[in-house]
Amino acid sequence: MMEMSQLAPNDFASQLPEDADGIYALAARSMFQLFSSMSQGMFLVDRTGRIVWVNKGYERFLPRLGMAGVGDFLGHLVDEVIPNTQMRGVLETGKPVLIDLLTNSAGTFVVSRLPLHDDEGGVIGAIGIVLFDQPETTLQPLISKFARLQRDLDEARRELATQRSRSLKVSMQGARRSKYSFASFVGSSPAAVEVKRQARRAAQSMSPVLLLGETGTGKEVLAHAIHAASTRSLGPFVTVNIAAIPEALLEAEFFGVVPGAFTGADRKARDGKFKLADGGTLFLDEIGDMPASLQAKLLRALQEGEIEPLGSNQIVHFDARVVAATSRDLLQMVRDGLFREDLFYRLHVLPVHVPPLRQRSSDIPALVEMLCEDLALRNDMAPPELGRGVLELLVAQAWRGNIRELRNVLEQAAMRCDDSHIDAGLLAQVLRSSGVEPLAPSHRLSLPLTQEPLVQQPVAGELIRPLSEQMAELEARAIRAAMQAHAGNKLAVAKALGISRAKLYDRLEKLNF
Repeated sequence: MMEMSQLAPNDFASQLPEDADGIYALAARSMFQLFSSMSQGMFLVDRTGRIVWVNKGYERFLPRLGMAGVGDFLGHLVDEVIPNTQMRGVLETGKPVLIDLLTNSAGTFVVSRLPLHDDEGGVIGAIGIVLFDQPETTLQPLISKFARLQRDLDEARRELATQRSRSLKVSMQGARRSKYSFASFVGSSPAAVEVKRQARRAAQSMSPVLLLGETGTGKEVLAHAIHAASTRSLGPFVTVNIAAIPEALLEAEFFGVVPGAFTGADRKARDGKFKLADGGTLFLDEIGDMPASLQAKLLRALQEGEIEPLGSNQIVHFDARVVAATSRDLLQMVRDGLFREDLFYRLHVLPVHVPPLRQRSSDIPALVEMLCEDLALRNDMAPPELGRGVLELLVAQAWRGNIRELRNVLEQAAMRCDDSHIDAGLLAQVLRSSGVEPLAPSHRLSLPLTQEPLVQQPVAGELIRPLSEQMAELEARAIRAAMQAHAGNKLAVAKALGISRAKLYDRLEKLNF
């Protein structure tokens, strides 16, 4: 018989059948021959699972299966002569297994199992194909190349993040700008969503905002975010931490100083924070620590929009929106005579209550992921991996210091572990060394999953679609279920799904998740 490659084009055309069925049969025969020649081995079984044909490539595996020759193989049921084969399942379901690992006495193989159908769609047999023999050797170059590319990609992502961080620091030097947006306030719990809603509404107004909440809850982040979302976002964002400045220097800090205003004063004039915030936002952090002697002057400045620098009789006008924050009970301080009532009402126009972490514990997994990534970026290290039970232990704690305490505990644990792996035992030690007796989780961290099963029973005609489309749907359901089960913790989701974080981020972006 003449080989097809030896035929001239006209001769080749003359050899083609005229009917479509003949062309289909020729294509099927050609594909069969191609699989047989390109694979490591191939065999056929009939509808009962009895082996009816084997190619030369597969014959070399027979001695390893304990058979002297082809005669000991042909005519036998496949599960009798090939240990651990799943061919019977292909015959029963009529569904192919495109890629699988098979391990038995002959070795480990990458295999495919394809059903054969008659014209009515009934299963009449199946093909078993050995794609790779000894995959740990034959596929090692490909696996190594993929791992190397993945490492290079992760390294490039870290380098890009570092460069962005450096660029941000350079751009911030000499400029007073907000460093955070509402996306920086991590959390999707009802409490977190509500506080962001209130803060966004406050950003659209020019009235004073008063952020109320315990220390470490994220009040400063919200202050930055309010400025960034306001019409003053291009103006300066000036912060005054009242609790950190000695009382004797506060007046000069707020109102500025002219040359020679007092003994030891700078020969040059110095603008106060009100003047520096002109056209932007003035953030008064820890307003509850404002000395009583300065509260009246602060009230006048806020009411009139003007100040007098120390040592000057000249009025300086300013236009700054005020955002104040405190962890103290200002209303009780008013009752106790420690805070001016008129100043309280001047500031308490748009109050935003920032919830403590214990009231939004479902946000802890997402916060942990963000804090771990920030920790890795600042220390040029891989993000810490959390062992079994760590998230549950973190969620169970009261966190009196809120996010600041959570950050401290995670950083301590990351610095103490040798392999970037934080387990529950190490975390408990860190908590105790910080003066906190760990609270045992009352229940495992879990969120209600959707009622949609990952794998649904196919309805008639559902499988008659491109395989890639069906695989994409299954992948999307698996990712959504994992994101819910791990409360949005992408590090845990990637680990649970057995994929890299880079691949997970890519899939989430495509899913608009």
